[in-house]
Amino acid sequence: MTTWGTAVAHAGGDEDVAREAWRDLEARYGEPHRHYHDLAHATAVARDSAALTEGLPEAERAAVTLAAWAHDVVYDAVPGEDERASAGWLRHWLTRAGAGAQHVRRAEVLVLATAAHEAPEDDEAATALLDADLAILGATPAAYAEYAAAVRREYAKYDDPAWAAGRTAVLANLLARPLLYRSETARARWETAARRNLTAELTRWREHAGDHR
Repeated sequence: MTTWGTAVAHAGGDEDVAREAWRDLEARYGEPHRHYHDLAHATAVARDSAALTEGLPEAERAAVTLAAWAHDVVYDAVPGEDERASAGWLRHWLTRAGAGAQHVRRAEVLVLATAAHEAPEDDEAATALLDADLAILGATPAAYAEYAAAVRREYAKYDDPAWAAGRTAVLANLLARPLLYRSETARARWETAARRNLTAELTRWREHAGDHR
């Protein structure tokens, strides 16, 4: 289950409202300040999370699909606030569509999990969403470089020294994790390449700053 309309229908939502919501979603992901967190990213997360939810109940798969499409629908490069606003956007449209309250809440909770990238260990739906959201880290070196450059453009308000300091901290924290991905399937697909990409980028930033650790 990867399509927005199918997931809304599974949650009991009206198809006409789902189409209206989709038009708004497309417009938001097409905003000019987005360079990575755009519709291509949402599409990739919907695709990869669907693959990781095979075997889960259909209601859970639908919730993951809804959350995957909506998790960055509001994006102003303000971590935490963006995710809360995106969850609010999803709640608004699903409620307007007449989706069941339990489906609305579940999808909203999944979007909110992407703020800190944390969820209960036994939450397989959240695991699929969070792992898919980080799939880009395990891309080819060329695709990873495009991602890193695109994210830098989204944070253009920061000068190079400030960005370098912040980015270095993020990369170091990621590499300090015992595991980057929550599921065995995701680790098998992306863990090794992700660590290679993160290490290479961290090395470049440290060399740029004259830090040769």
